[in-house]
Formats: sequence, C-alpha cells, structure tokens
Amino acid sequence: MALSLYDVSVPVFIRGFDNLAAILNKGRAHAASTGMSESDLLEARLFPDMGNLITQIQRASDTAKFAAVRVGQVEGPAMADEETTFDDLQARIAKTVDFLKSVPSSAFDGREGAQVELKNRGGSRMFTAEDYLLTFALPNFFFHVTTAYALLRHKGVPVGKADYLWGG
Repeated sequence: MALSLYDVSVPVFIRGFDNLAAILNKGRAHAASTGMSESDLLEARLFPDMGNLITQIQRASDTAKFAAVRVGQVEGPAMADEETTFDDLQARIAKTVDFLKSVPSSAFDGREGAQVELKNRGGSRMFTAEDYLLTFALPNFFFHVTTAYALLRHKGVPVGKADYLWGG
C-alpha cells in the first residue's frame, strides 16, 4: 500500500505536537523548580530578529493547520495568536491537534497534483500539493518545533533528543 499525502503529514504533525506539548511541560516544571520566571522561557529568543517561544508554537500550529486546509480543502479554526502562558500554548496545541484529527484522510485523496498557493508578505508561490507538503509544510513545521526545543534547551531546561523524538 502506498503512502498517501495524509499519511505523511497529518499523523506526523500530531506526533510532533504530542512531543512538543511534553517538552513545554518540562519547560514549565523547570521554571517552577528553579524559581525562573515562566516569562523568561516564553519570551526567550535565539536572536533579536527571531520569534520567541510563543511565536514558535503559533507558527508550528499555523503550518500544520494550513497544510490541512490548503491540501484537504477543509475549513480550519480561527486562531488569534493571543497566547501568553504555558496553559495558552497547550490549549493552542490541543485545538490544532483536535482540528487535525477531524480532517478525514479522504480529503487528501487524489490531491497530489492540485495547485496550492502560498501567500506571504513577499508575494505568493505556487506548489503542487505534494511539493507543498514535502518541501514547505513539513520542513517549516519542524523548523518551528526544533526552534522551540532549542530555546528551552538554551534556557537550561533538561530536555534531550529523546524528548524531541519521542516526547521523553
């Protein structure tokens, strides 16, 4: 049986979010056990022009959500980017995962060659659905998940490769 676009994306996003939620829990626990302010973690950046931890979670969420919307042609939930706490981030992850779980795999059937337009501040770019998932959505999702992991690690949270790959 061949892998479908759904198989290589939606379950991968869900697993990534499960691991990310566990990593965030370790971040919160680390802050509590060391007396560190949670905002020190939530506002952490690797470089001044990069998004903070909150932004990394929001962009991972948007990437996964819009992948399902654009390829599966389903309507996604609105998310206003108003998260300010670990609880808010966990709720954002849960809302994204619930949405992804609601998307039927059949929505992706036969969509490999469908045109997907990605619009941003710099213009737009056209992809086939297959190329969009494999060369943009999945790499972009993992860029933000990896950056969130790196921010927490940089701030001293005791997470390692196993946390990133398996959630702990």
